[in-house]
Amino acid sequence: MPSWISLIDGLAILSVIYVAKRLLSHRRSYPLPPGPKRLPVLGNLLDMPTAQEWFTFADWGKKWGDIVSVSIFGQEFIILNSTEVATDLLEKRSSIYSDRPVMPMGGELVGWKNTLVLIPYGERFRTFRKLFHQIIGTHAAMSKFHPVEEEETRNFLQLLLVKPEEFASHVRRTAGAIILRISHGYKIQEKDDPFVKLADEATEQFSLSTAPGGFLVNLVPQLKHVPEWFPGAGFQRTAKAWGSTLRAMVDGPHRFVKDQMASGSAEPSFTSNLLGSETKVTEEAEFDIKWSAASLYSGGSDTTVSSIHAFFLAMSLFPDVQKKAQAEIDSVVGGSRLPTFADRERLPYVNAVALELLRWHAVTPTGVPHRVMEDDVYDGYLIPKGSLILPNVWFLLHDPRVYHEPMEFKPERFLGPIPEPDPRNACFGFGRRICPADASVFISAANILSVFNVSKCVENGVVVEPPVAQTSGTISHPIPFRCDIQPRSQSAVNLINA
Repeated sequence: MPSWISLIDGLAILSVIYVAKRLLSHRRSYPLPPGPKRLPVLGNLLDMPTAQEWFTFADWGKKWGDIVSVSIFGQEFIILNSTEVATDLLEKRSSIYSDRPVMPMGGELVGWKNTLVLIPYGERFRTFRKLFHQIIGTHAAMSKFHPVEEEETRNFLQLLLVKPEEFASHVRRTAGAIILRISHGYKIQEKDDPFVKLADEATEQFSLSTAPGGFLVNLVPQLKHVPEWFPGAGFQRTAKAWGSTLRAMVDGPHRFVKDQMASGSAEPSFTSNLLGSETKVTEEAEFDIKWSAASLYSGGSDTTVSSIHAFFLAMSLFPDVQKKAQAEIDSVVGGSRLPTFADRERLPYVNAVALELLRWHAVTPTGVPHRVMEDDVYDGYLIPKGSLILPNVWFLLHDPRVYHEPMEFKPERFLGPIPEPDPRNACFGFGRRICPADASVFISAANILSVFNVSKCVENGVVVEPPVAQTSGTISHPIPFRCDIQPRSQSAVNLINA
């Protein structure tokens, strides 16, 4: 007779075989989500757009449904064109959808894999989340930085008054000033501040290097092994230069904080609070603090720039919205002071303007890819382990099934007894979200509207229509446009100068 040990071993082997067969039959019994026809080997490589992917993804959604699959050299991409589907997968099933793919160009070759947005799900990811929650993870924690945002916004109004035609550069400067104060306690001293310039360069490079169709190596990861000297490997030289920019952006502000702490003059910030929370910070802990602060600094600044830049476009295109918001500000704040965060609850229409801005202009139109960690079945479709999940954020925010007349700028959609869905549930990505842009957009909009009128430019008596379009990339900005910015009155001028 077989021994009990042999019997148990045999049962274990049979169990493994049974489970394996079930998994294989499980995969065979469910189809992949529909999508464009695939070619042998190449899959959908020739179908994949190289710019403004969100429009193509939306067209695919209209043809094949809310969940679409494409494949490139065997790598599955699952595109989501429904908020319900995105929420079901990326939030309700976050335990298996929270992983991030290693983006060959932006993540590995440039080095963005050390920032929160591209860290694979695991211990470091949880450490970063813990650090963020500790310092800025709640409204109460973020409120400690409201005076900083209000101060820098007042400086922004003064810049607009002196040189309104340079509003785009003022937006960049102010967004950088706010986020650097929060992340590193650094006050901008110059017009072309080196840290702000580095952040602008690095985040633009991040946007280009992580876009789904931006670089072929992101679609064919094996190309990352091609040497720099090989014909067609110019992306390797680009990655080397961009990696240098990224390291300078990360190391410079961190050194500044350490120097300030050593001299006893450090301003409270994300970095100084964390470095000062322990008597001895390990090398690993400091690495995490440095890169988590860089994640905040780089991500927060560019998303804020994009949103506030789009605010000027929206106000020039929709003057009735501007007048209604100004009337509310005047009735609540009056002309003797500027709006503050304390006024937010009493300015529901202005708050709705900020929400509509986040919906109307999608800052991250294709989101940042997630990676599913095991086979999953949703709505009768198989989502294979390792698939990259791309929520089409632009379409989710312009879905006519969710938002009435989605191309129009209508803050009223978020007011009344049955408001439309809050865009913040999608515009900053899915899962647990931390983004200071929400507060910055509100305080900027409220202050600009309180003292300025924004309108279309007029040349030789002819109104110049601003273009309504946005750039390609993971983080998308309005394409360049001009508008006319004038103080509302002499008392507004006096208030700005005061």
